[in-house]
Amino acid sequence: MKSRKFCTSAAIVAVTASPALLVADDEETPFAVAEIFFELNNTDGDLGIHSLIDGEPWKRLTIEDKNERTLLNARVKGRLRRQGLTEIFFESAEPQFDDLAPATFFRRFPAGTYEVEGITLDGEELESETELTHAMPAPPNPTVNGTAVAMQCDDEEPGYDAPTVEGDVVIAWDPVARTHASLGNPQDSPDISIFNYQLVVEAELETPNGEEFASVLSVILPPGVTAMTVPEEFLTQSDTFKYEVLAREVSWNQTAIESCFLLQDDE
Repeated sequence: MKSRKFCTSAAIVAVTASPALLVADDEETPFAVAEIFFELNNTDGDLGIHSLIDGEPWKRLTIEDKNERTLLNARVKGRLRRQGLTEIFFESAEPQFDDLAPATFFRRFPAGTYEVEGITLDGEELESETELTHAMPAPPNPTVNGTAVAMQCDDEEPGYDAPTVEGDVVIAWDPVARTHASLGNPQDSPDISIFNYQLVVEAELETPNGEEFASVLSVILPPGVTAMTVPEEFLTQSDTFKYEVLAREVSWNQTAIESCFLLQDDE
C-alpha cells in the first residue's frame, strides 16, 4: 500500500488549521488553511513535500520559501478564472532513499517561514505564513490484535508474512512522543507534539467485470487515541486487508507505517 495519496489529500481537509499557521500582515486576508509539510513513508523509505491551501476564491497563487525563492506560481485561466479556486492540495514525487538521500531532500526545502500569497477574484490580496520544520515524528509501532506488523505484504514476493487474525480486529500503536531517530532535525528538542493520528484500512476487492477496486476506511483520531476496532461491516467485504497508521505532529509533518493482515476463514 504505497503512501496513502488518496486519503491524505481528502481526509486532511477535515482537520482545522494547526498552530503553525501564522497571519503575515493585518492588511491582507489570511487563508483559512495554508500548510506546507513533509510526509515520510517509513515502510517504503521515501519522503515528499505536501501542501494544502484553502480560502477565498482566488485567480493567482504563489508560494515562496524562507529565502523568498518561488516554489509555486499558479494562475487560473479561461472560464475557470471567472469561477476561481478555493482549495488546492499537492504532493511532490517521492523517490526512495536510494535515489534521493533524505539529507539531500531536506536541503532542497530548508526549514523556516514560507509565504503563501494569492489574489482573489476581486483583486484583493491573500497572504499567510507557515513554519516548515525538519522535525519528523518517530514511526508508529502498530499491532493487529497484538501481532506486530508484517514485513512483506506482497503475496507474490518471498517472505510474505501477513498475519491471520480472527474475531474483533483491533489496530493499536504506541503513542509517538519523539522525533525520528535518523531523519530530519529535531531542532531544540527530541520531543514532539502529536496533532493527530490517521488510520487507513483498505480492503482489496474485485468488481463483477474483473477490475481491481479498493474500499477504504480512513479515520482521523485525536492525539490521545492510539487504538481502534475496525467496524465489522467493513471487514465483511474481504479477507485481505492493508492498513496504514500515520502520526502527524503540530506542523503537520507526518510519518506513516504500512502493513497488512488476513481474516481467519470461519468455514
